[in-house]
Amino acid sequence: QVQLVESGGGLVQPGGSLRLSCAASGFTLDYYAIGWFRQAPGKEREGVSCISSSDGSTYYADSVKGRFTISRDNAKNTVYLQMNSLKPEDTAVYYCATVWGPGLCPSRYDYWGQGTQVTVSS
Repeated sequence: QVQLVESGGGLVQPGGSLRLSCAASGFTLDYYAIGWFRQAPGKEREGVSCISSSDGSTYYADSVKGRFTISRDNAKNTVYLQMNSLKPEDTAVYYCATVWGPGLCPSRYDYWGQGTQVTVSS
């Protein structure tokens, strides 16, 4: 069974850090592009970051550039999102998603995780 499971969310003070994990099971991530998305209450889902399967190229939304880092560990079948200098506006449910192929930030994703809550508040 193909599954993505996010973890690492929680409550953190402004300026703090969290590392989200997206663990895959039922398939190997080596040839899959990965995206991280978030959705805050009352807002549309927003693409945060992507990483390709082919050359490890990455993309970041302007709102997180310089603060978030996406990485993948194919040996652990896991993708990470390191989030530093967190702001209250980063509060959202964070999702990872994947689709087979070499591209960066494809327009369609086949598999989604259940999400993990990130709350940035003092």
